[in-house]
Amino acid sequence: MDRRYFLTSSAILWASTRIKIGNANTGRKLEMINQSTIIKTKSDFEREKLRFPFGFKGAYLSELWQIVVLLENDKRKQGLGLATQSVLYGDAEIFASTSESNGNANMFVLTNKALKWIEGRSLDSPIKLFDEMLPWLIEEGKKLTGYPNLNINFVYNALVSIDNAMWMLYAEENGISTFTELIPSTYRQAFSHKNDKIAVMFQISYDMPLADIKKAAEEGYFVFKIKTGSPGEQEKMLQQDKARLKEIHDILNRERNKRINRIYYTMDANGRYEKKETLRKYLDYAKEIGAFEHILLYEEPFGESDNEDVSDLGVIIGADESIHSEEDARRKIALGYKSFILKGIAKTLSQTVKIAKIAHENDIPCLCADLTVNPILMEWNKNVAATLAPFPTIGMGLMETNGDMNYVNWENMKKRHPLADAKWTRVVNGIFTLDQNFYDTAGGIFSISTYYQQMMGIARQGL
Repeated sequence: MDRRYFLTSSAILWASTRIKIGNANTGRKLEMINQSTIIKTKSDFEREKLRFPFGFKGAYLSELWQIVVLLENDKRKQGLGLATQSVLYGDAEIFASTSESNGNANMFVLTNKALKWIEGRSLDSPIKLFDEMLPWLIEEGKKLTGYPNLNINFVYNALVSIDNAMWMLYAEENGISTFTELIPSTYRQAFSHKNDKIAVMFQISYDMPLADIKKAAEEGYFVFKIKTGSPGEQEKMLQQDKARLKEIHDILNRERNKRINRIYYTMDANGRYEKKETLRKYLDYAKEIGAFEHILLYEEPFGESDNEDVSDLGVIIGADESIHSEEDARRKIALGYKSFILKGIAKTLSQTVKIAKIAHENDIPCLCADLTVNPILMEWNKNVAATLAPFPTIGMGLMETNGDMNYVNWENMKKRHPLADAKWTRVVNGIFTLDQNFYDTAGGIFSISTYYQQMMGIARQGL
């Protein structure tokens, strides 16, 4: 495994204060905030190969970098955060403009610029510190990449490991051990549910063999996420997407008659469709072959700047990449979008809670999509999906996870999970079944696995 090591540190000590800010929605205790100062930071990464080229946005990935960040405050308390980088998701133009490795290196450099910025900063709220840093880091990202129109998702993705580490340090400082307590009371109502089941969206990439799709149905998966927006010009893309839908639907329809009594499709074009009329042709074809009635939602069909109303397409249209802020969320609702795809593992938890709050206030159902993240980050996603309102029609939480089908090294990656043997880590009949142990442990996100302790040199005395 090819690894590189970056280290930054300083030693600025400030005094800390303790502030009461009101009653938490749990009703069990006051929400307390302990203020501290981040005095040391450390980062590292590993390159994880994919089993085969993974296609979306009209391009392909061959590997994903796994980022590890460690923060220490002036009280010698620590927070560790992980991230999976996806330059293709963050900014497809940057991905296409350089080599895959160079794109990843640039994103990791941006992460380390952010680490240097937060040294010596006070941490009483991860969201507050995130909001203070973001404008500066956006400008740094533009200078680093040479792209004045840098997509903010590139910056968000570069910040995930730091944001997670800030939340873990915040939890350590304030004695928090559950995901519900971690969410500030302002946003907690959006995460007030306790699903005992989460349906897993089985992702079907451009080139996945039909035999793998058939096997998934045999294993009990019943929600299938189909990647649309195939490579090529618009007409070629549409014809390829239609042909792919036909072969997928044919095989799953046969399996539905044999083994499973329900199938649902979600589609994700990652903004590849340029006109609503092109999407309408795809949906009309879905009606023609009997697939339309199985569509649960269609995710992010158009480019981020598209302002067409989508309320007349006859299916739920979901927004993902195009929601960067609360203002974007409100704009999408006005355009007829009826679902939000939350990606705390791609856009940070600090930004995700804000979007979830807007969705909750407007009765917009949410689900969690993957970024082909590692097993521990999968639990971050699962905590969000577990506490959102059940998704309509299926009546349970809904999330995607596809690392098991894409990583060469997945089985070894699973061993790094601090609670790898817990039954709620396994998909059975297309579902994660959650029990009280999952909620008590928050899926293990508050525990640092032995693997990362060794990797980051964590000891009782500090970094």
